Parts: sequence; C-alpha cells; structure tokens
Amino acid sequence: QIQFADDMQEFTKFPTKTGRRSLSRSISQSSTDSYSSAASYTDSSDDEVSPREKQQTNSKGSSNFCVKNIKQAEFGRREIEIAEQDMSALISLRKRAQGEKPLAGAKIVGCTHITAQTAVLIETLCALGAQCRWSACNIYSTQNEVAAALAEAGVAVFAWKGESEDDFWWCIDRCVNMDGWQANMILDDGGDLTHWVYKKYPNVFKKIRGIVEESVTGVHRLYQLSKAGKLCVPAMNVNDSVTKQKFDNLYCCRESILDGLKRTTDVMFGGKQVVVCGYGEVGKGCCAALKALGAIVYITEIDPICALQACMDGFRVVKLNEVIRQVDVVITCTGNKNVVTREHLDRMKNSCIVCNMGHSNTEIDVTSLRTPELTWERVRSQVDHVIWPDGKRVVLLAEGRLLNLSCSTVPTFVLSITATTQALALIELYNAPEGRYKQDVYLLPKKMDEYVASLHLPSFDAHLTELTDDQAKYLGLNKNGPFKPNYYRY
Repeated sequence: QIQFADDMQEFTKFPTKTGRRSLSRSISQSSTDSYSSAASYTDSSDDEVSPREKQQTNSKGSSNFCVKNIKQAEFGRREIEIAEQDMSALISLRKRAQGEKPLAGAKIVGCTHITAQTAVLIETLCALGAQCRWSACNIYSTQNEVAAALAEAGVAVFAWKGESEDDFWWCIDRCVNMDGWQANMILDDGGDLTHWVYKKYPNVFKKIRGIVEESVTGVHRLYQLSKAGKLCVPAMNVNDSVTKQKFDNLYCCRESILDGLKRTTDVMFGGKQVVVCGYGEVGKGCCAALKALGAIVYITEIDPICALQACMDGFRVVKLNEVIRQVDVVITCTGNKNVVTREHLDRMKNSCIVCNMGHSNTEIDVTSLRTPELTWERVRSQVDHVIWPDGKRVVLLAEGRLLNLSCSTVPTFVLSITATTQALALIELYNAPEGRYKQDVYLLPKKMDEYVASLHLPSFDAHLTELTDDQAKYLGLNKNGPFKPNYYRY
C-alpha cells in the first residue's frame, strides 16, 4: 500500500529552531535523499531569507521561477559550459535532433537533481522543442548558481539548496500547478513528483502521455501502482536499462564512494575493515574501489546469487551482527529500510563511519538517534558526530542520505550516459503511435540502449567491428543491432 501525506502538516509537525532545517524525517522515501554537489559555490546558509519570500526577475523581466539568487546566473552558466565539455553525446543528440524538434508540443514537468550536468539535459530538452518546469528531487540536490542560470535562460525552475520539507513540496506543486499550462510528460527521480501529481492532480495525471523514472525507489513505486491497477499512463523504467545500471550504478559508484569518504573524513583505507550492505551494481562498484585501496571488505546479502558473486570476487559474506563490533566503516546500498538499526549503532566501535550509497534515506535508522541521551555535534558540512553517554562517537555522513553527491561529486561523463538515456526515453514515449505502449511499466528498448552506448564511444576513440552479411546471417542478427536479446545479462 502506497502512503501519501494528505496535508502539509505532516511535514511540519516537529518544531524547528530559527535558521535551522527541521530534523524530522520525511514520509517520502526520496524527498530528503541528499544529492548536492560539493562543487557548488553557494551554501544554503548564505542567506537566511527564504527564496519564497523574495521578489526576483531575470534579465527578460520574467519572475516565473524561485531560486536562491538570480544574480548567480553567470557563475552557473560557466558550470554548465564546463559540464557540456564532457557530455559530448548529449550535445551530439541535441545537434542531430534539433532541426526535427521531436519534443515540439511536449510540456515536461521534471523533478531531478539540479546540477550543471542535469542542466545540460534540461536545456537539451528545450532545444528539442519541449517546454520545461523543474524542481529538485531532494532537499540538498541543487547547485544554486546552476538553478539561477536555468532561470535566467527562461526555464521555470523552483529549487534551492537546503530546502525545508515544506519548501520541497511547495516547489513541486508550483511546477505542476500553473494556470494555462498543463504537463503532458513527467521526468522523475525517486517518484515524489509522480505521486504528487497522482494524488493531488488526478485529472492531470490521466492526461500524461508518459513517465520516465530513473531510480530504484521510483521504479518500485511505479510497479506498485501498476500492480494495483492505478497506473493509467505508460512509464519507462530507465533505472534498469543497461547503460544506467552498469555506468551510473557500478562505474560511477566505484569512483565516487572514495571521493565522498575522503572529502568528509580524510580516512585512510589501507587495512580498514569495511562492511558493505548489498552487492548489487552499486555495492559491486563500492567494493571494487575499497578493495583496490587495501581495505578488508565484508558483504551482507539476502540474494544467494549476489552472495555467490561476492564470494567469487574474494569477499567474505557475513551477517551484519557478526562484524558490527569490529568494522571501521559501514556502507549501505540495498534500497531497503532499517538495514542499520539502533541496535547495530549501539554496538559499533568508537569513531565508526556510517554512510549510505542507496537512493533512499531509509537504510540507516537515523530517527532512532534523535533521542535526549545522544548528543549531535556538527563537525563539517554533512558530517555529524553522534555521541553516546559513555563518550563513544559514531561518524554519520549526510544524515544517512545519498553520500556521493551530498559530500562530493560524480563524474560528468557518467551523468551524460544517464541523461542521454532519459532524453531518448522521453522522445520515444512522446512520439510513440497510439497502442505501442499500454498503461504499464516498460524497459528501454535494447536498440536505444545500444545507441546511447554508441554515442559515447567516440570519446575513447573506440572503433566497433562490423559484422559481415554472412556472419550476421549465421548469428541470426541484424547487422545494425540489437546485438543481444532482452534476457541477456551483461
């Protein structure tokens, strides 16, 4: 059963101190997942006046946006231009399709991480003919200067770094609820936008032509709706496309896990004992990086296939209770809830580092630490020491939210792959003839997955071998692909 908040009081029921964001945990599984870029010039504490209380206009006189400071647009434009240099595939798609305008007439409402890289995606969608209104999919996700640059360029963006939970839902509502403008496409990351429209604007939801979702959490919600017979529009599951799974999940996390941990803790990994909860694509990437630096890595798993893979890769598969007293670092990447409980936290050694690499902020039971006997000490941005009465302290990163872009950055090239996949999925759903997609959740067609990969090969000066007619006939393939059946596991 999917639960929704019926009114905004649900999100403000805990009192807050002046100038501080509420410590209450969101009912949403993804609204408070942290995904902010450490590269941002601006911090949420720069100005205590809420953007909602400001009257701002861009150089064209438009006020159809809400960002931290529109004057930061020039800095944001530089960030976007830098990102474009490593997103050549998306720029190539923009140039190839710009004349055709395949998204002409599309009115896309989006809720993703607003960074320089996603700004390149948003501007590509606009170049292909779409009208876009955008909000951030979690409260720490936004680079303020990038949001300002988008607003200056005419995109209706409602987002700033350090939103309260009330602000988060207000921004989503402003994107959806506008007189004379009705969305016909949704691009979502985490499912909050989709479910807000489903709950609050059912008539709009019924007229949506397609939904594109890129996260495990959001896809799970879509399958719940579909199973309950409540999904009345076709949806594209981008998360399980090969290009998203392998590159955004595995290769991206292999690099960004170390970046996030190093920036926040300055920890040396050689000889450290680390337990990684979950050995899916994210877990595999994290473990490969940690092992390469000399860490002793343990794995927890519920799936015997993933567990066997971990064993064959040289890792010891254990139950968390078996190693919790001795490990130096605990990393969650399961997509589940209450993977690390208060009981586990109580048993951890002094100075144990605890962090999450999964999309959802439910994996570590942070709420159980909001008790009078424990002291919270903020030592760095996104780094808290939680101190027990006996003096033991646990180092909690990003309050249990997504580590890599809460505390560092991810490679632009990887985000180019994901963004290109999202753009193609939107084009496919918007232009599909009636009847091709029913009211269900679909995987990205294999041909599109291969096309996304092919767009990125020139960056490596890679040259594909072409099948001869005889070879293609022997294998029963089209010379131009797809080259693998849908059931193939890469």
